[in-house]
Amino acid sequence: MKKQTQSRNPRTRKSQAGMSLLETMFAVFIVLVVAVSVMAMAFTAITTTENQGHLAARTAEYAQDKMEQLLALRYCDFSTNTAVFPSTPVGGTGLGDCVNRSLGTPAYDPRVPGGTVGGLNPAAPVAGYVDYLCVDGSYLGTNTCTVVNWYYARLWQITNPAGAGGNNLKQITVLCQVRSGIGNRTALPQSTVTSMKSSPF
Repeated sequence: MKKQTQSRNPRTRKSQAGMSLLETMFAVFIVLVVAVSVMAMAFTAITTTENQGHLAARTAEYAQDKMEQLLALRYCDFSTNTAVFPSTPVGGTGLGDCVNRSLGTPAYDPRVPGGTVGGLNPAAPVAGYVDYLCVDGSYLGTNTCTVVNWYYARLWQITNPAGAGGNNLKQITVLCQVRSGIGNRTALPQSTVTSMKSSPF
């Protein structure tokens, strides 16, 4: 029996040299492009979740808390301090008073003196119509919360609404805004709530 030998053509053998440096660099470049794209999308998702999912929800909650505190006051209240919790009967602005309140019922005019008190501009808050909360929602002066590290500003405005029944109504608007958001700082997360209070309640 003869031993058969097979000759192999050296030209048909596959190269065992591996990938070239150029192929490796090209593969790394593709991975980096994909990674940067995914990271940009992840950053957008994180900032949107933090600003709109967390901070905006907190501003809505804190604005509603302030609204409930204001609606609990008497219609012509002019002195209750709602910038502290619990509210104190003096040292504040209440619901902005009523025209001729000193004349008593029914001679007083239930409208707000001047038509509007307070303001909603965070850049120019009106004294007596603004308070500040820290990042955990606590009032200034509680725990480690000071005027330096406030995180939420709540501003409110009380007006005489236009239209029928406006003489016996006060429109209360509360705006709550964070001091700084994540990413785009030109549009800070904020919430505004509005309610009506009728005289004499």
